[in-house]
Formats: sequence, structure tokens, C-alpha cells
Amino acid sequence: MRTTNGDGAYHPRAEPAADVCPQCKGRGWISKRVPVGHPDFGEAFPCQCQETENHSDRIASLRRYSNLGPLSRISFAVTRGEGPLPDAGSQTLFAQGLAAARDFADNPAGWLVLTGPSGSGKTHLAVAVANRSIERAVTTFFMVVPDLLDHLRSTYSPDNPVTYDELFDQVRTVPLLVLDDLSTQGATPWAQEKLFQVLNHRFNAALPTVITVRGPLQRLDDGLRTRIESAQGFSQVLELGRYNTKLPRRIGDIPVAMLQRMTFPVFDPGRDRAASGKDRESLERAKDAAQRFATHPDGWLLFTGPHGCGKTHLAVAVAGACQERGLPVFFAFVPALLDHLRGTFNPDSPIGYDELFEQVKTVPLLILDDLGAESSTLWAEEKLYQIVVHRHEERLPTIITTSYSLDELEGSKPRIGSRLMDSMVVDWEPITAGNYRDQRRRSSTNPGGTRAPEPGARRPPQS
Repeated sequence: MRTTNGDGAYHPRAEPAADVCPQCKGRGWISKRVPVGHPDFGEAFPCQCQETENHSDRIASLRRYSNLGPLSRISFAVTRGEGPLPDAGSQTLFAQGLAAARDFADNPAGWLVLTGPSGSGKTHLAVAVANRSIERAVTTFFMVVPDLLDHLRSTYSPDNPVTYDELFDQVRTVPLLVLDDLSTQGATPWAQEKLFQVLNHRFNAALPTVITVRGPLQRLDDGLRTRIESAQGFSQVLELGRYNTKLPRRIGDIPVAMLQRMTFPVFDPGRDRAASGKDRESLERAKDAAQRFATHPDGWLLFTGPHGCGKTHLAVAVAGACQERGLPVFFAFVPALLDHLRGTFNPDSPIGYDELFEQVKTVPLLILDDLGAESSTLWAEEKLYQIVVHRHEERLPTIITTSYSLDELEGSKPRIGSRLMDSMVVDWEPITAGNYRDQRRRSSTNPGGTRAPEPGARRPPQS
């Protein structure tokens, strides 16, 4: 029999075939063929060959069998207690997960389920558990779930020396199984059925299992999720991070150039000398509200006004001030956010729909820029409404900019508009000033006009 070495492909064992025990095929354990209901059903027993093997040889054999390959270097000793994410909330969650993983590694019982966004340390802790178990001479098998499904499919090939029954039995009955990146998103009914059979067998046999899930448990199908959630006292479900500041493709990031350019000091309510007193007053009120919000983010801040009046500038200025204090911020140009959500259904997407959607709903500060600019489809309206409802009900700090008036929003998006009308949660700051970008462009091409170019702005070439 061949095994995998952590790179997704099967490789021959290093030892000669003559050295492989014919009874356990090098696994070090056997399962008895007994009917369902027998006390020994699903149990793993040491093979007789282990009685003649010294401890160091035994550990080396277990490492070869484990499929960890280069991941054998990961241990609790090299694990940072605060975890990989920078925010305090995720660091607290990781510390709790680390303590639970250590306990599980020393006393494996039941299931340990690690959830959280990409980059939160799930695989690291799962592998550390596996390596610690091997040090304790517990037979352990590690497998990335998509690789497992590929290997199971490949066993149907007549050229594959590993039979389906061998591999499937190995995964179902190994004393400690580590399944990395469990997901049913985009999985075929066959794949979902195989995963359920594996986990159902291990659940019924009470076999120790470590599972990592990218994103929330809700991304799993009902059968798998029920097996995990209904096993009170049997499964530990630990979240390692509620949000992630390192999403693929920099989704949710604010470009550095915007952060440098759009700050409070450079936002001048009196910038347009031709503006009316009412317009300047609306800019002053909006800036004051933004600065208060940046100091104590609470509830919602809604900026309405024409394109170019400074709405996004103030939103980014708030974001920059909050990020300096370590508060995670997700900035989303609404049409681009919906494109990203649609893109997660692509099998090649580096991030799952549930993971991205959950982070948008729960991030400590969300900025939705240019609400109303998106294509108005039923799907888009429903996704936006779900985000708005969750954050409104939880009163999570949110900034929204839109060129629509409240009346227009209520007419075109009645469900969202009604939430934005809630003065108990939403601070509405209408900006009546015109498009400053157009004014600056006209001024820069008309040196004899009423207003000089801004300091540092590009000046027209002098004749």
C-alpha cells in the first residue's frame, strides 16, 4: 500500500516491501472484522509487529504513515500564543483554541472542530495536535479534504495500486484523523456522501477526530453540520477569528494612496469660496460627525450628497483613524463587493462565499461606499439587505455613502431605506455642497477665476 506525503500525491514508502508487516501493511494497527454493535466494532488495535519495534522506530514509522510530510516541523513549541491575526478579539480566540488543542493532543477524545477565516491558524493547530499525538505513539493520519476526495476517485482507476476499500477504511478507522479544510461548497453529491460516511462512522465509533472549517459552520451541508453541532459533550467547536484583515486579493483593504490623501486635516469645509453658507455648514457638520465617529465608533453614519462632495473622503478619514488604533475596517465599493461575492461561487476562488459574507456582516467597522451604484438585481438586493439587517440589529459600526437622497433610497430600496430612516441607530449627514472635483478642475484651468488651486494641486502650465 502507498501513502501520501502531504503534497497531494501518493508516494511509495521509503522502506523495502519486505520490511512492511503483511498484517497491518505498515500502519501499526488493525481493526477487527466484527458486526455492527460488537464492542470491538470501529476500534483500532495495535498490530503484533509493534511489540518488537522500539520507540524511536515506532515514532519514525508513524511519521511516515501520518501523511504530514514537511508539516512535521509544526509543533506547539513553535506556536505563537497570540496567533496570526492582529486584532485583539482574534488573538483572544486563538489563545483559547491553543489551550483546547493542547488538552486534546494530550487526551484525544471526541472531536475538535476549528473554525475561522483564512489565515487564522486552524491548520497550524490541527497539525500541532497531529504531531503531538505521534510523539505519544498514537497512530495519526492527516488529509486535506479536497485531496482525500481526489484520492478516493483515483482508486477506481485499474492502474492504482491502492484500492478504494483500503483507503476508505484507513480514513474511517484510523485512531486519530485530522481533516483539513472540510467544505461541501461546490461538492458533488458523491463527494458529500463520502464525507458523511466517514464522519458518521467516526461519530458512531467515538473515534478522535480533528476538523478544520474555513469560515463558519454554516458553510457545511445540514447533514455534516448536524453531526458536529448535535454532539454536545462530544464535539468542541472553537472559533479562531471573527474577521480577517488579510483576505485574498486585498478584498476589503483601502488603498494606501487613499488613506494618505483622504485625511481630516486636508478636508476643508471652506474650500469652495463660491459655495453658499448652507453648503459650507453641511460640510462642517459632516466633518464634525465623522471626527466624533472616528473617536467613538457607535451606530451608523450615513453620508448623502452629489458625487464628488466629500462623502468618501470623510469615510476613509474615519477608517484611517480607526486603523491607527488597531480597529479592523472593511472598505467596500458596493458594486465591487457584489462582484466579489458572486466570484466566490467560482471553484477556483481563493475565498468561500460564506467566509467573505460572514466577515462583511461582522467586521468591527464596515464602510459601504456608493450604495445605489450597483446593478439592481434581485440577488444583489437580497445580499445587501441581509448585510444591512444583520448590522442594524446588532448595531455594528457602519458608514454608508450614497448619492441618493433618503427619499430616493426609500423609493428604490424600500427595505434598506427603512433601516436607514432609523434615527436611533443612524446619524444622517446630508451634504449639499456640489462636486468639488469639478470645481477644482475648472479652477485649475481658469487661473483668473475666483479661486486659486489647492496647495499641492497640479497648476496649469504658465505661458
